[in-house]
Amino acid sequence: MAYWLLKSEAETWSWAQQEKAGAKGAEWTGVRNFQARNNMRAMKKGDLGFFYLSGADKCVVGIVKVVKAAHPDSTDATGQWECVDVAAVTDLPKPVTLAAIKANPKLKNMVLARVSRLSVQPVSSQEWSMICKLGGLADPPQA
Repeated sequence: MAYWLLKSEAETWSWAQQEKAGAKGAEWTGVRNFQARNNMRAMKKGDLGFFYLSGADKCVVGIVKVVKAAHPDSTDATGQWECVDVAAVTDLPKPVTLAAIKANPKLKNMVLARVSRLSVQPVSSQEWSMICKLGGLADPPQA
């Protein structure tokens, strides 16, 4: 299993909407970047990811689980793009800001700290543990 980070703008798809989707989850649609699409293609059912708000907030607010592997994006008429379905697992007691991530020397090599525009990105197990700790999760879910 692997870890990921998925970005959304709260105005487009909020953490509250993700939670409301329940255990069935929802499609992570609208990704139109080849590298991000390829990252979704690499996702497996059961993988975990951080839900990151990319708008004005710029912070990790929750954890999602991949409930359906890559499949055609229902919002794409061209058939070129794919998406995964994710379901909310838990919120972080304390949101972890991009500034806190960039300020932490243990997270300096994290994709988010280096290539902050990529909307779907891998997260190492060490980064996963550190962000969960910063977010106040004493016993974080493991992939």
